[in-house]
Amino acid sequence: MSHRCRSCNQTGLVPILSLGSLPLANDLLTPDQLDKPVETFPLDMVFCPRCALVQITETVPPERLFREYLYFSSYSTTMVEHVRRLVGQIIRDRNLNGKSYVVELASNDGYLLQFYQQAGIPIMGVEPAENIARVALDRGIPTVSQFFGKAMAEDWSQMGLRADIVHAHNVLAHVADLNGFVEGIAILLKPDGLAVIEVPYIKDMIDRCEFDTIYHEHLCYFSFMALETLFHRHGLKVQEVQRFDIHGGSLLLFLTHAAIPASPDTFSVDHLRQQELGWHAEQPYFYLDFADRIQALRGEITELLSYLKGKQGYRIAGYGAAAKGAMLLNYCGIGPDILDFVVDRSVHKQGRFIPGVRVPVCSPAQLLETPPDYLLILAWNLADEIMAEQAEYRRRGGQFILPIPKPRIVV
Repeated sequence: MSHRCRSCNQTGLVPILSLGSLPLANDLLTPDQLDKPVETFPLDMVFCPRCALVQITETVPPERLFREYLYFSSYSTTMVEHVRRLVGQIIRDRNLNGKSYVVELASNDGYLLQFYQQAGIPIMGVEPAENIARVALDRGIPTVSQFFGKAMAEDWSQMGLRADIVHAHNVLAHVADLNGFVEGIAILLKPDGLAVIEVPYIKDMIDRCEFDTIYHEHLCYFSFMALETLFHRHGLKVQEVQRFDIHGGSLLLFLTHAAIPASPDTFSVDHLRQQELGWHAEQPYFYLDFADRIQALRGEITELLSYLKGKQGYRIAGYGAAAKGAMLLNYCGIGPDILDFVVDRSVHKQGRFIPGVRVPVCSPAQLLETPPDYLLILAWNLADEIMAEQAEYRRRGGQFILPIPKPRIVV
């Protein structure tokens, strides 16, 4: 079967790696689902030689993935603080007030929009996960539960609803209709408006061997040049770009309509563009050893855990029932024979089981009730936050294992 690029429609995509057939990372099981077969899907990654977009070939229907979702952004203190600072800066820089209008696409539980609302700025969230949208509405955050795209943007524009600010954080990689989504942003954005888009950065994923970032919800893995090509196609221009360590390495991009003159911060765009040319982001060979490095890392992780559990008899638990954790456990084949349980702060995940490996998810209180000797931090992108939160577990002699970029024990 010949696959076409999700961005430029090119054929002849170059295979990079295959992780096999794996379950959906956020498809946590209820107790009555434990005896039923788990549905799996191929997870193969390819590179487009025309526009440099790295992507997976399988598209699981968005309705299957996102209509009920168990990731609530407010449970991450790191994420909430990140957007609180960002919103404050945007309000000041853009002189926003009660006559402004801010829209967030994939607005989750209102974790970001709440800060605009507190400043008296009109807001609207767009969140396709119906269960999460209900939580946002209960918090007083205006939210519509729809999938955003060109048609929705045109409807809003015809009603006179255009935005001064459009936020889209960690959603672009999830979008099946990539061009329709970006075209929708261009339509929704006022002539002098600002789009703020955040995506995981492929350079960090490659450098740190972050294979657990690859899962079926993440259809695309962006370099800056792939993003710039996509945005240019729809009349949008990146005015500034920032790199953050959040989510294991991300790009935060500030875009305007192409007619807006370049800003003083455009040097950050030129600098990153030159950096990517330096490491040949436009060439497939940069990505081709990724598969070998992933296999080697899997061997190191399983060897360490098997030694601690099998040879030494230590008890091991995990922290973080997010997609990263599910992917790492399934790809490495780590199940209840190694992990006693996984803990997560989200009450929406507690009482469920990791798909595929069927490890139970508990409250973090379990770490003090039946303390393991080691805690495998599956949400390694939040390791500092988690280790600070678990100071009492640490004080009692508990130790942490960080699996990526190399497995290591933190006392």
